[in-house]
Amino acid sequence: MKKIDSISKTFDIKGRNIVLTGSSGTLGSQYSNYLSSAGANMILVDLDNSKNKKLEQEIKTKYSTNVHAYEIDLSNSDQVKTVCKEIISDYKHIDGLINNAGFTSKFAKEKKTSTYTSSFEDFPLEIWNKTLDVNLTGAFLCSQIFGREMIKRKKGIIVNIASHYALVGADQRIYGQSGLNLPVSYAASKGAIVNFTRYLAAYLSGKNVRVNTLTPGGVFDKKYHSKNFVKKYSDKTMLNRMATINEYNAAILFLISDASSYMTGSNLVIDGGWTAW
Repeated sequence: MKKIDSISKTFDIKGRNIVLTGSSGTLGSQYSNYLSSAGANMILVDLDNSKNKKLEQEIKTKYSTNVHAYEIDLSNSDQVKTVCKEIISDYKHIDGLINNAGFTSKFAKEKKTSTYTSSFEDFPLEIWNKTLDVNLTGAFLCSQIFGREMIKRKKGIIVNIASHYALVGADQRIYGQSGLNLPVSYAASKGAIVNFTRYLAAYLSGKNVRVNTLTPGGVFDKKYHSKNFVKKYSDKTMLNRMATINEYNAAILFLISDASSYMTGSNLVIDGGWTAW
C-alpha cells in the first residue's frame, strides 16, 4: 500500500518563489500574507509602488521569507521583461505565478474613474481598453514572459483570477447608484480569462506547467458596501452572504501547491453558490 502524504507535505510551498500581481490590493495583500505564512518567497508585483513597499516591509517583519516588491505596468511588455530579468537575478527561478491584478469598480473609485460605471450605450472606449489592458493583456504578458522561465525548468504553476461575472451576466438590479457596477469590459475580460486558462493549460501540456483559474464571488468591504447593497447581493447567493476577506486564501494555497497536482485547465468556482442556482 502506497504511503499517504501528510497534509503538511501535500500543501508544502516553503521556499517556493511565487510571483503575485496586484499584490497590494484587497485580496492581493491577503494572499501575500497567507502564502508567506506558509513559507513562500513572495514576489510582489504592483503598479502602486508605495503600497507595495509597505506590504513588503510588513511581510519582512512578520515572516522569515525572501520577499521583494517590484513596480510594474503589466500592460507594458518591456516593463514585464525587465522585471522578469530582475526577478531571475534576485531569485534564480520562478515556481509559481498568480495573475491577480484587476481593474475593478473599487480600483476605479480609488482612481476617481467615474466613467467606469457608465451605461453600456455610453461606455468609453478608453475604459474598455484600460480594463482589458490590466485584466487580460497583463495576464497574457505575465504568463508568456514569466511562464517562459517555468518552461525552461519544466516546472511551474500558473493561477489566473477570474470572477463569477465571467460565467453569468451581472445583475444590474443589485447595484443602483452604488457606483460598484461591474461593466461590460470587466465581464468580457474575466470571461476571456477562463478560456485563456484552458488554452494555456493545453499548450503547456507535457511541459510540467499547470494552469488553473480561481473564480471568486464578491468580498464584503465595509468601506464601500452599504447595508442595502449587501442585502441585495447576499440574496443572490445560496449562503446568503458575501465572502469575508480571508475565504479565498486556502483556495489559493491549494491551487499554487502540489495539493492540486492532478488539476490543470480547470476553473475552481467559489462564489457562495451564486452561479449554482
